[in-house]
Amino acid sequence: MCDTLVALADATANGVTLFAKNSDRPPLERQVIDIQPSRRDRSPLRTTYISVDPHERDTLACVLSRPDWCWGAEHGVNEAGVAIGNEAIYTTLDPRPFPDALIGMDLVRLALERATSAADGVDVITTLLERYGQGGSGHHRGAAGTDVGKPYWSSFLIADPIHAWVVETSGSTWSAERVERTRAISNRTTIPAFDALHRHPRQATHARVDPRLAASNALLGAGVVTWDAIAAHMRSHDSCGEPGWSVCMHVPGVEQTTASIIAALPAGAPPVVHLLLGSPCEHEYVRFVVPGAIRT
Repeated sequence: MCDTLVALADATANGVTLFAKNSDRPPLERQVIDIQPSRRDRSPLRTTYISVDPHERDTLACVLSRPDWCWGAEHGVNEAGVAIGNEAIYTTLDPRPFPDALIGMDLVRLALERATSAADGVDVITTLLERYGQGGSGHHRGAAGTDVGKPYWSSFLIADPIHAWVVETSGSTWSAERVERTRAISNRTTIPAFDALHRHPRQATHARVDPRLAASNALLGAGVVTWDAIAAHMRSHDSCGEPGWSVCMHVPGVEQTTASIIAALPAGAPPVVHLLLGSPCEHEYVRFVVPGAIRT
C-alpha cells in the first residue's frame, strides 16, 4: 500500500512542481536511504531477481529510498530532476504464477538511473517491461516465517519540473496517461480505459484504497498546493475506510508507512529532496542533495 501525488508548477504556491509519496510496507521491514552516484555498467546489471543489459551511457546520480533486501527503490529523485514512485495494484491477471522478472521497485530505480525527463521515464519503464517482463515478490521471501512472498503489478507516477505521467501495468501490458495539472495515485487502477479493462473485481478498494485516494485528490483540488499542505497530508490519519488504513498508515502486523518523500522540482535548478524513514507522523523530513544535480 502507498499513496503518491504530484502538483505541477502551475498548481503550486511558488510555481515549482511538487512530488510526494508515502511508502507503506511490512511494519518490521527495514528501509534505507541510498545515494547512488553516476556509474558505467559494463556488464549485465543484476536487479532484485534477474540481470538486464547495461545502460549504453553513464547512469544518472540518484537519491533513493528502498527496502534493504532488494535492488530496486520505492521512490527517489535523480540529478535531472525526475522523481518516481510506484504503487502495488491488482488486476484481473493473477501475478502469482509468473516467474521472477523485474518488480516495480526495480523499474523505479532503472528509470531514475536512465531517464532525463518524465516522458523518458515512461519509455524506460515500458521498454524494459516489454523486454524482460514483470514478476516476483515485492515483499522479502521468508518474511514472517514464510517463503510465499507477495507478487503484485505496479503503477507509477513520474514527474519532472514541467511534466508528469502515470503508467499502469498488468503483467507486460501497460497504459500511460499525461498529467494535466495535478494527479494522485494509490493501490488501484485509475486510467479510465485501463481501469475498465483490468480492474480486479474483488479488490476491497472501497474500504482500504478509495478513501486515501479521495483524500489526496481533495488536497490537490482545494486550491494552490503548498509544501506544508502536502507534509500535513502525508502525516494525516483522517482518510480511513477501515481503522489504520490512512495516508499515514498504521495497521499492526500488516502495513505501515515506513518511508516518505516530498520533492520540489524547479526548472533549471537542482531538485530539493526531503526524505524520512519511519512514520511521517513521528519523524521529521531531512533534506538530501542529489550528486551531480544541475547548478545555477
